Amino acid sequence: MSLYNVFDIAGSGMSAQQVRLNTTASNMANANSISSSIDQTYRARHPVFATALEQAQQGQEGAKVQVLGIVESDAPLNIEYAPHHPLSDDKGYIYKPNVNIMEEMANMISASRSYETNVQVADAAKQMVSRTLMMGQR
Repeated sequence: MSLYNVFDIAGSGMSAQQVRLNTTASNMANANSISSSIDQTYRARHPVFATALEQAQQGQEGAKVQVLGIVESDAPLNIEYAPHHPLSDDKGYIYKPNVNIMEEMANMISASRSYETNVQVADAAKQMVSRTLMMGQR
């Protein structure tokens, strides 16, 4: 593997973690939203990444991180009986998203640290390339 492939791999890792951070931020922003219908209620979203192991086994050199898509959580929604709420349905229920704030905070910290690690990998590769070029000058 070429040293330059490290930049591609770290860059794809940073892009993947950015998607993860964005979906986590979206989940947290919508955590307290309320709806009068199950169909209109926000559902937590999570990115799905391709595994580098499968790509490496297929013989691809410098396998990158790929975002396969974003899926909605199938966890049950939070249903609350609130007959006097203006958004309650005809049975008196309101529907809240299936977002767990604690999970989302842990996810955000993990994604942030993973992003930071990819930045450090790219920086280390840059320093190695720079030092290699400096060896040729002497």
